[in-house]
Amino acid sequence: MADLDPRLTPARPDLAARALEGRVTADRFVDGEAARVIDGLASLRRAPRADAPLDTEALVGERLTVYDEDDEGWAWVQLARDGYVGYMPVHAYLKGEGAASTHKVVALRTFLYPGPSIKQPPLGWASLGARVAVVRETEANGRRFAVTADGRAIVANHLVPVDALETDPVAVAERFLGTPYLWGGRSSLGLDCSGLVQTAYEACGVALPRDADMQEMAAGEPVDLDPRAWKRGDLLFWSGHVALVRDAATFLHANAWMMAVGIEGITEGLARIEGSGTPLRSVKRVRNFSS
Repeated sequence: MADLDPRLTPARPDLAARALEGRVTADRFVDGEAARVIDGLASLRRAPRADAPLDTEALVGERLTVYDEDDEGWAWVQLARDGYVGYMPVHAYLKGEGAASTHKVVALRTFLYPGPSIKQPPLGWASLGARVAVVRETEANGRRFAVTADGRAIVANHLVPVDALETDPVAVAERFLGTPYLWGGRSSLGLDCSGLVQTAYEACGVALPRDADMQEMAAGEPVDLDPRAWKRGDLLFWSGHVALVRDAATFLHANAWMMAVGIEGITEGLARIEGSGTPLRSVKRVRNFSS
């Protein structure tokens, strides 16, 4: 199992995914059960405890495989979106395939209402990129609503079809300016550096891995470390950190220095980060993408 990344490998000494039989050692192997996230935001933790480190988050509508559930309300799962493995609260998902997603949230954040009225108390919320299954549209008080398969209503202009793509990942990332930094976060309530990059590129139809080291390995073609060679959307990598080139003078990133998504000057930012002991390590241009 030494060659398998534990973040992406559903294997424990007592239990593993059946697809790994013959590759890992475990007491038993299971197929797992399909499920989908029903909470606006579901945490994925390193251990089945509310105080365990937050590794990532799943948005409402995301698909997952459930391998195990304990008596304390935690499940051991793997996300379909990027393969991440961890522990999720049982209340955050519903088993079964459910209706296929038809639309995704394009607003930074939107509310899920019990019916087509913005005056009703919301049942929850959804962040940019969340997917929903719309079964019909309706109008109330001059406003269009999309009604989902589970009966929740969303302001229709906060949604676009799932196959609608953005053309500029940096412009998507800029919508999150000022959003608080959150280790493991990937929503409009809080996100980390790689969560921002993953979300921005996903909106443009490019699937990137979850963590910065994975993104550095998979993102694309190497670019010279000289800033004069950089283009908008290129990814800058330091040890444990990633940022997006915004223009010839600035880059954008979710960072713990500002504790927010912010913009820094390239010259000043590179000097600051190198001064902290982590010089720029590589620059990558995302494969199969041209803004």
